[in-house]
Amino acid sequence: MARRSRHRLLLLLLRYLVVALGCLAVHISSLSTLWHKDHKAYGFSAPKDQQVVTAVEYQEAILACKTPKKTVSSRLEWKKLGRSVSFVYYQQTLQGDFKNRAEMIDFNIRIKNVTRSDAGKYRCEVSAPSEQGQNLEEDTVTLEVLVAPAVPSCEVPSSALSGTVVELRCQDKEGNPAPEYTWFKDGIRLLENPRLGSQSTNSSYTMNTKTGTLQFNTVSKLDTGEYSCEARNSVGYRRCPGKRMQVDDLNISGIIAAVVVVALVISVCGLGVCYAQRKGYFSKETSFQKSNSSSKATTMSENDFKHTKSFII
Repeated sequence: MARRSRHRLLLLLLRYLVVALGCLAVHISSLSTLWHKDHKAYGFSAPKDQQVVTAVEYQEAILACKTPKKTVSSRLEWKKLGRSVSFVYYQQTLQGDFKNRAEMIDFNIRIKNVTRSDAGKYRCEVSAPSEQGQNLEEDTVTLEVLVAPAVPSCEVPSSALSGTVVELRCQDKEGNPAPEYTWFKDGIRLLENPRLGSQSTNSSYTMNTKTGTLQFNTVSKLDTGEYSCEARNSVGYRRCPGKRMQVDDLNISGIIAAVVVVALVISVCGLGVCYAQRKGYFSKETSFQKSNSSSKATTMSENDFKHTKSFII
């Protein structure tokens, strides 16, 4: 009986605790709702959707700060975010090189001449004193700068042998977005699919419009000509100067002639060595070396005999 009474008592305590916690949660929720109604605009504002502004290089762009209307007591600051935060607008003055190429329109910045170095994230901060405290609101803007390609660097070999693998390269490092590449031969655009071209052209090449390579798997004399490459994106395009590639067949007769000349040179050298041996030029040199070595040995033995004799005396 005692155990049953204890279990009942524990169950009643648990029920009471659950009801108390439920009432407390409802009370806290109502207090939070009332506090938000009274303090809606104060403290840090909720994060807003980030703006993305796209501008072409050397044209204008407007960075808008989406905040309430400006008042006399409002303080505005613009900052550029990154590895280190730098001021763009501070103490009612544009900072850095923005002084000469930007202006303020209310809370917004109008950049008259956008450069690629301006790309990045910006944040505007608006603060104003109030009865409840300091009201601070902020907004973030991302500036993307589109840049036209520069003149691409083109690598075209001046000569090649037919039947070999030849690769032409084209690259631009400045365009944004990344450009696509097109190759031209003698001023005529090469198709990405060579099989769709005329029968008078080599259909063994492969063109990669993303990387800018033009590869001939088996280059032929038909591929001789002047090649140029064009880099193009949504902003503009540039083309490199044409470079000529000469493709020649392998000169079999020239190779045979070179082999014959080398064989003749080797034969003449061999005949010269044989003639010298017959005349005894090599044997005379050998006998002279032998006589010279024997005279040295005789001199050494005489010196040894004198040294021994003086030692005995």
